[in-house]
Amino acid sequence: MTNQNILVWFRNDLRIHDNESLYGASQVAQQAGLQIFPIYCFDPRHFAETSFGFEKTGAFRAKFLIESVANLRENLRSLNSDLIIRFGKPETIIPELIQEHEISSIYYQAEITSEEKTVEKNLYSLLKKQNVDFKKFSGTTLLHFDDLPFEIPQLPELFTHFRKQVEPNLVIRKTFPTPDHLNPLPKSLDVGEIPSLAKLGLEEIEPCDRAVLQFKGGETAALKRLDHYFWQSDRLQVYKQTRNGMLYADDSSKFSPWLALGCLSLRYIYAQVKQYESDRLANDSTYWLIFELLWRDYFRFVAAKHGDRLFLRTGLRNIDISWQQNWKRFTRWQTGNTGFPLVDANMRELAATGFMSNRGRQNVASFLTKNLGIDWRMGAEWFESRLLDYDPCSNWGNWNYLAGIGNDGRDSRMFNVVKQARDYDPQGEYLKHWLPELANVPIAKIHQPQNFHI
Repeated sequence: MTNQNILVWFRNDLRIHDNESLYGASQVAQQAGLQIFPIYCFDPRHFAETSFGFEKTGAFRAKFLIESVANLRENLRSLNSDLIIRFGKPETIIPELIQEHEISSIYYQAEITSEEKTVEKNLYSLLKKQNVDFKKFSGTTLLHFDDLPFEIPQLPELFTHFRKQVEPNLVIRKTFPTPDHLNPLPKSLDVGEIPSLAKLGLEEIEPCDRAVLQFKGGETAALKRLDHYFWQSDRLQVYKQTRNGMLYADDSSKFSPWLALGCLSLRYIYAQVKQYESDRLANDSTYWLIFELLWRDYFRFVAAKHGDRLFLRTGLRNIDISWQQNWKRFTRWQTGNTGFPLVDANMRELAATGFMSNRGRQNVASFLTKNLGIDWRMGAEWFESRLLDYDPCSNWGNWNYLAGIGNDGRDSRMFNVVKQARDYDPQGEYLKHWLPELANVPIAKIHQPQNFHI
């Protein structure tokens, strides 16, 4: 099949800026007079249950996804195209579309972890006899896989060693232009409707007025957030000093929900940091934001190197720990009723909003695994279900790390949640915000366990 149409399969790259799949397809289509068929599939497997019986995609993340897909459709319509939306497995939907519209090429962003790769393999197996050309692109990391100073099997097992090898000659590729125009889809094509939460088997949710930020899905909101944080509020210059704050919207960038769905490009963030350094100032904070993006990259490279070991009970290091599956204790942790204020405040924020700060995540994960001895996979799956910004590499990589079975040079890393509360919430403002029952507790006692339940 030659000189026929192109399908752009959107997955976790829900944007039109710096999207290599879309840009590459648009260049070929323009030169050859071809048509582009952009598609997003709501895969029912994403809305099933986890192995411990949690919703695989909870309502907060599903709502954010729906908003992000809707915004992608709006942005594609601004280019004179549209987004085809289907509810079903890509392996079923895409072959049907290919047959109907003389499509000879699929452009898509390759994923790293097994569930996503299995879908790619299934689709390839179904279409290989039809000579469909698969063109996959690497867009989930700041550093391109091909630009690393080593092959993935030689990836260092410690982040510090990784950073010291990549930082001296950091290679960050330029962003891809946004297409100016795409050919319209055939008028006869039913582009489909975006499913509601009810269609996905989930209940509607109301915004929480105590939320640190009212997150809205989509590329437009992502770019607006970056503009606010970098340029309007000028908060990038103090990022390193404030990033561990838990209470305020601008304590940290809060880019992660948009990054998880690819509504915001990592290369674009990097370019904006460099522009900020040129126009305003370069300091420890501008460096530190890039440092944190490298951590995000590292977990993706770890997942590429180790595969499904990331999800095994013994973790990346094959350490056999006698984890408990004590549901009574787990439920106390899950609902924010342990009696330890820092743990409970963070878990209640997660339950009410789908968000938790990085500092909070480190503490609640350490508490579940080190203090309670609970199977870390239960915590990882609960985060998968509830977090707005869930992505498999960062979530499971961090849980490995904090459970002591992952990429950490210190086997006994354990957070003292009382000391952490004193250090990062000295006046108890965050605790009182999410635990109003502590409103009248003296500061001297507010960080101590209250009505200890474990």
